[in-house]
Amino acid sequence: MAKAFFRLQKFLRRTQFLLFFLTAAYLMAGSLLLLQRTRLVIQQGSRGTSANQALPVLEGMAEVGMVDPRMLQNAHPAPRLLVGMDALQELALEQQHSPRWLVTRNSELRQLRRRWFHRFISDQEPMQTAGFKAMKHTAEHKGTYVGCFSDDSRERTLKGAVFYDLRKMTVSHCQEACAERAYTYAGLAYGAECYCGNKLPATPAKPEECNSECKGEKGSVCGGVNRLSVYRVEELRAGARRRRNVIYRGCFRAPENLTDTFPASLIQPNLTVEMCSEFCSKKEFPLAVIRGRECYCGYPTGRFSLHDGADGLLCSGMHNASSAGEGKYCLVYQTPVQDTRCTDRKFLATKSKVFVALSSFPGAGNTWARHLIEHATGYYTGSYYFDGALYNKGFKGEKDHWRSRRTICVKTHESGKTEIEMFDSAILLIRNPYKSLMAEFNRKYAGHLGYATDRNWKSKEWPEFVNSYASWWASHVLDWLKYGKRLLVVHYEDLKQSLIPKLREMVEFLNMTVTEDRLLCVENNRDGNFKRSGAKQKDFEPFTQEMKALINRYILTVDEALRGRNFTGLPREYVPR
Repeated sequence: MAKAFFRLQKFLRRTQFLLFFLTAAYLMAGSLLLLQRTRLVIQQGSRGTSANQALPVLEGMAEVGMVDPRMLQNAHPAPRLLVGMDALQELALEQQHSPRWLVTRNSELRQLRRRWFHRFISDQEPMQTAGFKAMKHTAEHKGTYVGCFSDDSRERTLKGAVFYDLRKMTVSHCQEACAERAYTYAGLAYGAECYCGNKLPATPAKPEECNSECKGEKGSVCGGVNRLSVYRVEELRAGARRRRNVIYRGCFRAPENLTDTFPASLIQPNLTVEMCSEFCSKKEFPLAVIRGRECYCGYPTGRFSLHDGADGLLCSGMHNASSAGEGKYCLVYQTPVQDTRCTDRKFLATKSKVFVALSSFPGAGNTWARHLIEHATGYYTGSYYFDGALYNKGFKGEKDHWRSRRTICVKTHESGKTEIEMFDSAILLIRNPYKSLMAEFNRKYAGHLGYATDRNWKSKEWPEFVNSYASWWASHVLDWLKYGKRLLVVHYEDLKQSLIPKLREMVEFLNMTVTEDRLLCVENNRDGNFKRSGAKQKDFEPFTQEMKALINRYILTVDEALRGRNFTGLPREYVPR
């Protein structure tokens, strides 16, 4: 009996191994057959399709290199010149290993997409030649092309101002942006990123490695993968009105030791504001400090924060550099150079354990608060929605899934029990409803930076907008007060008036630590890219008495609810008009 059982066991073991071997052989044969058929189909297609024929791709994919799942719901195919058949063959091979390549948004796939595009451009000699012709043409009229240089994202070679435009970047746009800020060099990378600086990168690269086409200008070259197309823009600067970009910050008491406080200095007889500003701009410093014939360059720091200004008369004439208060006081000017101590941002290295919302009613300054938080913490913020305009201007968290937990907090305008309770905590940003309603109405009809026309304000859409949105302003706050698990209430007006204290409070709520110098850098870059230029005055009052009565009732209701939860009530300027 034992022998029979032993034979049966031995037979089953052999059968199991045989089945495993046959299964593996079958899968391998199937994979080879599929690969061969894929090549055959591509070869057949290439006979009837030229390498430069336009292929239909999604609009969003052509701009950013991938497609968001939310975009697929309402996708409209549009013809775009994307790849030749050789590149498509390589793509088909990669699809076997990554079938969800269109909708996955992790960093590894972005690098894969860039490398794939890099190889495709390298193989297309006609396009490369056209690109360099366009580049030479641009250099002839807009600046001098210096060459292609290596660039490391962890240690930037051009450390000045940074600009993104993943839809409309051109060589001219980058050069002009850098020239207006008094930089000597402009460098472009990945077809959409612009970097400025006054020192030439140290590591040259092969000319053919700068092969990314500019997103906003077909046939022009805007760098490559970790490669910068560098231009010298001094010709542009010669005709620029540099004095226009120098901002007077005020008269301040000079530190005890200016040499220790400021990294660079210049002593010049007959020193002028233009001379000092030009010197500090070349040194890539945002502040030019003048005391008599002495010029100092540096940043706002804890030792010189620019928070305690002095009477301008103590500087013996605000713009007279030769007699600034007999050495006790100094004149301070903002140069065109951007303070870059706080511009570096990244995603969280590990998933956040606390899911934090940045919640507000539309038009309450959510984008501005995100700008402040990102620059203070060094980490991207996410969004419950997708706004291409924000993504194109550097809010890279827009493309990340809002539940990825790779961002420091997530923008949302949602309210309601389910939408609120999914978050562990929230910063609740509240703004005067009169200002919020007008800001959102402007955004609805004219985008982030524009203004609605008088015709829009006087149409029937405006009263309908107020009737529906005013109640939303109140219900949004009331819902978050009712269902929010852990809240930090921030009033937009308080944040605007006391930026550093309020921002420090927000950063601590996010369980982050930040240096004083970084907060001062944020204060130096407080506006961001989405601030409307001034308050456009109207020659009429947009709010009728009926509108005011309605809004004021909501203001009193929200104020009472805040005090009932032991929060600070609404600022006085809210109530009532």
